[in-house]
Amino acid sequence: MYETIAIETDARGVATLSLNRPEKHNALSAQMIAELTEAAGALGRDPAVRVVVLTGAGQSFCAGGDLGWMREQMAADGATRAREATKLAMMLNALNLMPKPLIARVQGNAFGGGIGMMAVADVAIGAAPARFGLTETRLGLIPATIGPYVLARMGEAMARRVFMSARLFGADEAVTLGLLACAVPPDDLDAATEAEVAPYLACAPGAVAEAKTLTRRFGPPITEDTIAASIAALVERWESAEAKEGIAAFFERRKPSWAG
Repeated sequence: MYETIAIETDARGVATLSLNRPEKHNALSAQMIAELTEAAGALGRDPAVRVVVLTGAGQSFCAGGDLGWMREQMAADGATRAREATKLAMMLNALNLMPKPLIARVQGNAFGGGIGMMAVADVAIGAAPARFGLTETRLGLIPATIGPYVLARMGEAMARRVFMSARLFGADEAVTLGLLACAVPPDDLDAATEAEVAPYLACAPGAVAEAKTLTRRFGPPITEDTIAASIAALVERWESAEAKEGIAAFFERRKPSWAG
């Protein structure tokens, strides 16, 4: 059914949703964005699913946006850019609002959009060697559509430490920033994930769903206007000279003009 993701559900109703482009470090392509959006809806509606675990196949959790997809946006017209940015934003929103507990099992590195998917999870557990970063500004881009979720997870003060600089940070700092609930050795990742999953299996599914809805109602507001503003910011940045230079420099294997 899916080509870029995989879903397996065990007898307890625990669904494992895996990003499944290991050869591309699970970078977010247009197809993966569409499949994740569809999967979030399907899992949310399935009464047999009690908990969803989001993870990645291979060495990386998610390397962020697929650069080929981003290069296509540079060459597209304004309407196409807006449409593609909206699809990305709606994928994150679908995961954020999915009425099932969403636990991120972060087995490897996560950058850009990968940080966004960690931020929409209810809890994220990471393998200690993993590295993280909001790396968009190195390419002349900005973490726009993921921004509302990253700010909601970290808080503004913590987010400002890593939101603009594109610097990489380790799992321990990710815990300090509030992005990860805990960092564990790779061999302990499954056990730590299971420790988050198990309590939900003793809870009433409807009550869990309604409690999650309350967290969004009472937490930092992420409204339709907020999402629309994030889309507009991404489209505008895609159209900038810096973004064109940054993407071109990446594919030409050279430093962009602003790099010392």
